[in-house]
Amino acid sequence: MLHQDSNCIFCKIVSGQIPARVVKQNDRAMAFLDAFPLAAGHVLVVPKAHFQKIQDMGAPDARAVFDLVHKITGRIESAAGTSASTIAVHNGKEAGQEVPHVHVHIIPRKPGDGAGPVHSMFKNRPRLSAQEMDALLGKMME
Repeated sequence: MLHQDSNCIFCKIVSGQIPARVVKQNDRAMAFLDAFPLAAGHVLVVPKAHFQKIQDMGAPDARAVFDLVHKITGRIESAAGTSASTIAVHNGKEAGQEVPHVHVHIIPRKPGDGAGPVHSMFKNRPRLSAQEMDALLGKMME
């Protein structure tokens, strides 16, 4: 039995309560067209169980989600007539996650689409010393 949140729009899509244009699915994940696309062909890939953040998923769910991302990205680009895409995850509210259910965006990209690289999102970038970088690395390795 999947853990789902009855108030979550993505859980409602997975359970069939809300219709979606499903691109592909496996036993633990589903890919569907975004109802409010940023570009033609914008797809969301979600785990079928409810997880708010990537680190909340177990390895089988994470593998299932990213296996779908891997399998469909080329198809999405081809269908949208592009040769590139942005693949993005907003992992938590402070990172811009609007629906608190893990979802991977696959957004076909074209020259002049008005979106830039991920670096263009950050106007106030930190200037970290080598010592600060080493301290962060140490914390990550604990």
